[in-house]
Amino acid sequence: MLYWSVVCLIIAVIAGVLGFGGIAGAAAEFAKILFFIFLVLLVISVVLNVVRGRGPKV
Repeated sequence: MLYWSVVCLIIAVIAGVLGFGGIAGAAAEFAKILFFIFLVLLVISVVLNVVRGRGPKV
């Protein structure tokens, strides 16, 4: 999911440089949404691992 966030961000930057404002805005908004979904899933995963008592694998 983070991969798609980065892809959308790159598309937004390229579209912004080329002057496609609508496409750049939409791609940037989609990238932000994916990033925050990824962030929430990361926090949930960390909390569940702490609650279960599992530490990082060494």
